[in-house]
Amino acid sequence: MNKVIVLGVSADIGGNICKLFHGDGFDIIGTYRNDFNARSELERLENVKLLQCDLTKSQDIQGLVDFVRSQEFKWTHLFSSVGTSEPIGRFFDLDFDDWEKSVAINMTSQLKAIHSLYPFRDISRQANIALLAGGGTNNPFRCYSSYAVAKIGLIKMCELIDDETEDLNIFIIGPGFVKTKTHFETLRAGEKAESNFERVKKFMDSNDNGTSFEDIYRCLQWAASRGREVAGGRNFSVVHDKWGTERLESELKRDNDMYKLRRYQNNWK
Repeated sequence: MNKVIVLGVSADIGGNICKLFHGDGFDIIGTYRNDFNARSELERLENVKLLQCDLTKSQDIQGLVDFVRSQEFKWTHLFSSVGTSEPIGRFFDLDFDDWEKSVAINMTSQLKAIHSLYPFRDISRQANIALLAGGGTNNPFRCYSSYAVAKIGLIKMCELIDDETEDLNIFIIGPGFVKTKTHFETLRAGEKAESNFERVKKFMDSNDNGTSFEDIYRCLQWAASRGREVAGGRNFSVVHDKWGTERLESELKRDNDMYKLRRYQNNWK
């Protein structure tokens, strides 16, 4: 049986991806930092086990490792939906400790969990790790500096881990605009979010649900099924990339720099 660890099932994306994995027959361990409304629904699902775990706390990560070991859970997939857009505001207006904690939530805590869980993968095959990218990769994303720098760090770490670790297919997915409760952080920030406040408010008040959870899951499973040659170390956009096509797969196999943090033509004069 395929086995997946979902970090952050309390997030709307994490919880819905968990249910889609379940629908495909996966055995699942899910983590959550704080209690959430859908917990009882997920816990009623067969082959789904949830564990309260704050990834910013070393003892909680050790508790997760101990639980995975006790279940003899040899994972084939790991998906992380952990994240926060807070604190929101211009860098010098923020409390630096809050800024630093956000970087930990959005990047280093997830990497620590992955580092700790790596020995418990299914070594009989290539394991898959999927992370979530965010805004700020190609623009300043004003007032969201901790979130943006952490997500860019995750993108680069996918490339670095892929380069060093041949038995992992690790990649990162940009889901685009998804109607989730994470956007309430921006609405609470109000004018501190500057121009993004109106953009998010308009989206949340509309009938547009943005990217579907099903599309995120299909992109994830496509990248997992194609392996390192196509997906390893890369950053995919669910909305803008032609994933699922033979043409893109051929280009990715040909050009190792595609969909990575690169600045082409550095030697142009």
